[in-house]
Amino acid sequence: MRKMKWKVLLVCFLAVFSVAIIGGLFTSSSVNSSWYQSIKPSFTPPNYVFPIVWNVLFFLISISLYLALTSTNKKQIKRKIAAVFGMNLLLNFLWSFLFFAKQNPFGAFFDLVALWITIVAMIYTTYKVNKTSAYLLIPYLLWVSFAGFLNWAIAF
Repeated sequence: MRKMKWKVLLVCFLAVFSVAIIGGLFTSSSVNSSWYQSIKPSFTPPNYVFPIVWNVLFFLISISLYLALTSTNKKQIKRKIAAVFGMNLLLNFLWSFLFFAKQNPFGAFFDLVALWITIVAMIYTTYKVNKTSAYLLIPYLLWVSFAGFLNWAIAF
């Protein structure tokens, strides 16, 4: 059994949940707006489902990042992991900004396509160093796929 690297774990959680909190600022104030209520598809889950699912997903992303970073000693691989997770988190934040703050479902959809690609890249990159890390990202891929379908239904 490996020794827990608490500082690395804390940094992973801080990085991931910082994005969650910032993105949530755009989302929480908009989900009850007349704009969003008028465009959301009938098959959209109830509003209370989203923060529950996203908190679970952000927890899994944090653990995945921790496992991947602590499963290799190669700096080049750690940089690649940090880069792909960083790009993903940026795109994750950007989706909330585009969709809710800018009320631009069309632009948000294309951001979401890029977000989905980075999740696949995260799975691919982490699988090489820690299979559990990769498997933890599958629910994220599935949820973003569903979110993409919702976003598509609104944008097109």
